[in-house]
Amino acid sequence: MDPAAFFASLDVVGARRELVALGGTLEPDTLVAAYRAGCFPWPSSGPADAPLERQARRLARSGRVPVLPGTDGLVPWCSPHPRAVLLADQLHVPRTVRQVLRRSGWETTVDAAFDRVLAGCAERPETWITPRMQQAYAALHRRGVAHSLEVWEGAELVGGLYGVLTGSVFSGESMFHLRSGASKVAVVDLCDRLLEVGVVLVDTQQETEHMGAMGQVLAGRDEYVRAVHALRDRAVQVPADRRPVSRLAG
Repeated sequence: MDPAAFFASLDVVGARRELVALGGTLEPDTLVAAYRAGCFPWPSSGPADAPLERQARRLARSGRVPVLPGTDGLVPWCSPHPRAVLLADQLHVPRTVRQVLRRSGWETTVDAAFDRVLAGCAERPETWITPRMQQAYAALHRRGVAHSLEVWEGAELVGGLYGVLTGSVFSGESMFHLRSGASKVAVVDLCDRLLEVGVVLVDTQQETEHMGAMGQVLAGRDEYVRAVHALRDRAVQVPADRRPVSRLAG
């Protein structure tokens, strides 16, 4: 089945759980279709994971979770309820982060080192960013849909984040830091650049203490999906020039 048709017909809002579909591929067309429907992939262990395959067959037989045929194993497609989001125009910048902005001397760019940011996000003892996920989002970046924001200390990359831009909705996927505060600085800088081109909605998927301190709020799945449908065809281009973070300290 064509992934665009599958996700367009999927009842995301009415799904009984945050797992709304299984299967398919992690190819760019499928990823784009999923994000346009308000979904994102959670990594599967691959086609050799027999217990997951048995679970998927049970779910498919019961009709509780539809299964999309594909070649990347049983990829779980998720749409949380409630959905954790940031509204870029209501971002809270903690005092400690303002101090870092003022004193660090760091600078930021967009899409200057996507593969390095992706690798930095994956480089931790336990990660959902499998090699196949890295390959998938690198391909999405080459398509011009996935983007990174880099934090630089001179020529050294000290932090960053990456995510997917679906029209005027930015879905944050992961972040990393090699210097204290660099990932939070990345969020502040991202929101500033997004607001410059009229993007307000930043999907942060799950509620976390880290993002809660910066103003993360919870939205109903129906609210989130309606917003995505309203904004997904409004294409924007995020400014990518090198900028000092000190401009954001005021």
